[in-house]
Amino acid sequence: MVSFRPGQTIRQIGARFGGFNTVAAIVAVFALVGGAATPSAAETTRILALGTSLTAGYGLAEEDAFTGQLESALQDQGFDVEILNAGVSGDTTAGGLARLDWSLADNPDFAIVELGSNDGLRGINPDITRENLDAILTRLGQEGIPTLFTGMYAPPNMGDAYEAQFNSVFPELAEQHSLPFYPFFLEGVAGDPSLNLDDGIHPNPEGVSIIVEAILPYVIDLLGQDGSGIASDG
Repeated sequence: MVSFRPGQTIRQIGARFGGFNTVAAIVAVFALVGGAATPSAAETTRILALGTSLTAGYGLAEEDAFTGQLESALQDQGFDVEILNAGVSGDTTAGGLARLDWSLADNPDFAIVELGSNDGLRGINPDITRENLDAILTRLGQEGIPTLFTGMYAPPNMGDAYEAQFNSVFPELAEQHSLPFYPFFLEGVAGDPSLNLDDGIHPNPEGVSIIVEAILPYVIDLLGQDGSGIASDG
């Protein structure tokens, strides 16, 4: 096996290889050390999007859904990211908690939690919603996964008392867990027929675009928490 003494120059090393020129000697050295000096490619950052049909993209093509549009928007900003779509239509906070282990199997670097809309539509006790979300956020914290938490408002037909109790769950949990918080996932879209599908509940591609544009700065801030999400070309 060829060995090298400390302080040897490239030319001296080249001489040991039968008079290789300097460039050839450099190539030989890199070959012998297995290319260790070659920088490794940056790994793609994975963002788990845990949510409901609003995340899953109900009634939309994959590229038009929240995860597809957000991934494209981040990539346009120079981020090397993959959004893991863990949205399930009709899911409650209990469902999100039940499948959390499965959702974490892909080892995400960051998370966005969008849950609670179906709890409100079904009139589930806000204390139960709070308990489920608290468990999800606690687990993500234990796993060391920086998380953006998004809020939801109760349907107006549930009554003032329910609405007040439900709406308070999200900002209070965000404060409790010291999380970045986007107060209302459907901000600027809810109630506008031109931005929703015919059911009046789920955003159409234009509605999703508005959501993505509004939430994008929050996601960029999230990725900057430890710097690992940034892989810009400049």
